[in-house]
Amino acid sequence: MNKGVALWSAVQAEQATGGELRGEWHAGGVSIDSRTIAPGDLFVALKGPNHDGHNHVEAALSARAAAAMVKRAPDGLTAPLLIVPDTLEGLVALARAARSRSQARIVAITGSVGKTGSKDMIARALATAGTVTSSAGNLNNHIGAPLSLARLAQDADYGVFELGMNQSGEIAPLSRLIRPHVVLVTNVEAVHMEFFSDISEIAEAKAEIFTGVEPGGTAVLNRDNAHFDLLCARAEEAGLSRIISFGRSNDCDARLLTYSPDSNGGEVEARINDTYLSYRIGLTGDHWALNSVAALTAAGAAGVPLNSAAEALAAQTALPGRGARVQLALPGGMCEVIDESYNASPVTVAAAIRNLQNINPGPSGRRIAVLGDMLELGESSPQAHAALSKDLIEAGIDLVFTAGPLMSRLRDALPVSMRGGEAYTAEELLPVFSSALQPGDVVLIKGSQGVKMRQLVDGLKQIGGAAKSGG
Repeated sequence: MNKGVALWSAVQAEQATGGELRGEWHAGGVSIDSRTIAPGDLFVALKGPNHDGHNHVEAALSARAAAAMVKRAPDGLTAPLLIVPDTLEGLVALARAARSRSQARIVAITGSVGKTGSKDMIARALATAGTVTSSAGNLNNHIGAPLSLARLAQDADYGVFELGMNQSGEIAPLSRLIRPHVVLVTNVEAVHMEFFSDISEIAEAKAEIFTGVEPGGTAVLNRDNAHFDLLCARAEEAGLSRIISFGRSNDCDARLLTYSPDSNGGEVEARINDTYLSYRIGLTGDHWALNSVAALTAAGAAGVPLNSAAEALAAQTALPGRGARVQLALPGGMCEVIDESYNASPVTVAAAIRNLQNINPGPSGRRIAVLGDMLELGESSPQAHAALSKDLIEAGIDLVFTAGPLMSRLRDALPVSMRGGEAYTAEELLPVFSSALQPGDVVLIKGSQGVKMRQLVDGLKQIGGAAKSGG
């Protein structure tokens, strides 16, 4: 965040928030976490249900924070401060001021799955034509989105921001805050179903992103998705002047033509409007290929030349938890792990299974899926877990290990020959499946965050050692 150039002066922050200023300072970034703060950051002391950032102000200042935004000054503390009535509202005010002073072209992304990966690809594509500020990680909620926007450099040429939700009414205020010129809706799927009666309600919630689009704005929408017509109608009602469809079908404005995967990514052919593109992505999986087309379409709508943007995607590789591939040393040879441990939903697990199907094991190796519970699916949860058996059988997966009570539905739906083992937690599953691994195996690990499937990846690394492989 801190690039050595002031992002906020004390006076600018005071004017943005209407707060009371103590001391003179300049901040090169904005942070809400004293543990990861960079020297020169403005620390915003947020109060949550479990933690109060005011308890960590001194730690942040000891870590060389430039100043702290607080609701109350800690007793006896003499340090640079900005005192505001509410620190979350202060952060939002800072974000609003950052957007008002910026001349950047802004892209916003939402969707049930694929948001963060698409955001990263868009940022990489935009960087071929100018400076970019983008959301870090998946900072996309009522705190993460304004935090990301408050970090928007005044001289940035582009901004890319991810917007997420798990209930209706959450995206609209974020969109009005960010005021994008281009919006991408990756898809609408059965995710966070416990808060909705059906998927069409999720589509309506995602369509809230159109409410904040700047006049003359553009929407990039997935024509292959069942809710394309609804999203298209809502975009038109919101006054968007241009709608660009993407997908695989012939009538898409931006079309994925072919995708040829290999061990380190894949080759993509696409046509975006009238431009034919042939490029490489450092990611494996046909869902990544489609996301790359959507990302390039959004970048193109923001004004970036497509050919140079496409060339940049060769450097886009998978992140830990989001498809990173790791080589593990076993007695007698190597085993490959596909780390998809970050999160899971029916559509993303199905995509990960297809990707596993397309990866060749080593000699005598097997394709193994290690799956944890998919959370927040509501009443559809038992059926959704059991239904994965069809994807696994059709993909020819050799063994399936499961973690969590919900995944017992999947285990019961599988043929006995495919049942590798089960446990109630990811931690308990580690010795069950790690002892079954053989040289040449390729292993997919995926589950919702709450199941902590990352423990399995970390545990395997400790057992066998690890070296990063392809994306």
